Amino acid sequence: MAEEVDAILKMKNPAEKFAALRASAQPQAQFLWAIFRDIFHYAAVQLENVADNARDLDLAMRWGFGWSQGPFETWQAAGWSDIAQAIAADIAAGKAMSATPLPAWVLDSGRTGVHTGQGSYSASKNAYVARSALPVYQRQLFPERVLGESAVTPEKSGETLYENEGVRLWRLPAVDRKIGIISVKSKMHTIGNEVLDGVIAAVRQAETTLDGVVIWHEAPFAVGANLAQVTEAIVAGQFDLLEQTVEKFQRASQTLKYAQVPTVAAVQGMALGGGCEFVMHAGKRVMALESYVGLVEAGVGLIPAGGGCKEFAVRAAEWAAQSATPGEVFNFLQPAFMTIAMAKVAASAVEAVDFGFAKPSDTILFNANELLFVAIREARAMADAGYAPPPMPRAIPVAGKNGIATFEMMLVNMKEGGMISAHDYKVARSAAIALCGGEVETGSLVDEEWLITVERRLFVELLKDPMTQARIKHMLDTGKPLRN
Repeated sequence: MAEEVDAILKMKNPAEKFAALRASAQPQAQFLWAIFRDIFHYAAVQLENVADNARDLDLAMRWGFGWSQGPFETWQAAGWSDIAQAIAADIAAGKAMSATPLPAWVLDSGRTGVHTGQGSYSASKNAYVARSALPVYQRQLFPERVLGESAVTPEKSGETLYENEGVRLWRLPAVDRKIGIISVKSKMHTIGNEVLDGVIAAVRQAETTLDGVVIWHEAPFAVGANLAQVTEAIVAGQFDLLEQTVEKFQRASQTLKYAQVPTVAAVQGMALGGGCEFVMHAGKRVMALESYVGLVEAGVGLIPAGGGCKEFAVRAAEWAAQSATPGEVFNFLQPAFMTIAMAKVAASAVEAVDFGFAKPSDTILFNANELLFVAIREARAMADAGYAPPPMPRAIPVAGKNGIATFEMMLVNMKEGGMISAHDYKVARSAAIALCGGEVETGSLVDEEWLITVERRLFVELLKDPMTQARIKHMLDTGKPLRN
């Protein structure tokens, strides 16, 4: 890309960006302007034929092509009148793809766009059309909005019941005043100390004043632990502090699982690492179909230690208990081991069920805009049904030494075949030990506290390894995993 064009595209102000593209003689700039000009032109001419209003067209283009803004939004942001005059001039000069003139409404005196607080312009009706008030749309508590449309954001909605730096507990009295909503406030909803403290405090408050809680905020659900905080502690050599933080993470997960009120995770977008562990520990999950869930800690040289390994060990014991060989859990651990060791991410909510991150009884929604509404209703239904937390298992059979040895054979073959590195082997072996309940006799009966202690110890040991530290640094610097 030409340096001149690269500089233009980095401009923050859309009006200045489009003006610079039009004014530039650089062929690449002219090419980009021509693409946008012809899209705007075509959308304006065809609006009355293809959509009831400009909002519907913009949203269709967003959803169909993954755009962050529709064509009319982009045009409006860049300065409606200036762009309209420029398109008209190019049509007159024969530069546009079509000689069809712009519709008269586009050039109306004083027009600043097609989206306003009162509604979006309809070419067929020559009027601004508000959103539909049909009951089905009332399920969208915070519908996707277009540029220029008045909207109340979740952050400024409802009644705040508790708040710290990382979390806000609030409610929507008009929907259900006894169901709380826990929203994470950090960037990309990473989970740091302030989030852990907030989640624990919010759930404890909900147990005394509410009937249930929903964990919800706009996507992504959570991209995992706050690696910047982890790196700061590593550089300072504060491994005791890191172990305390991991223990707090485990306590937060257990708090979600054993809360005295129903906890519902409303999931959309990425739920990775610690975010996935929160999802797994919630009392129920309501998931948008387009949810991407996974325990990806291996990518930074670690294992799940927010209760993820423990939870799979517990579930393996539960699945084995329903089989013909109740004490033999290894076969049920193998898929979980491969999922963790290979840092697999479910590509949909349906696949998240297949991977064991969610349960067949969980709710999957096609329309993500209904997520919060349905999650609140699910929490209400659980509360009204007399919800009680699951009993804490006290005698969990584990695969122990024999299970670890079997996983080691698999890993040795992969290492000798050049499929994994020596550090991959170490990380995967740590995951195997955590899933198998530690180096104890096969069939030993343990409790959840034992399992989370094993995974926490292994996690901290890996944090002390320079190879893991290099992976964490590389992820922070580049956003990509390092294979070392």
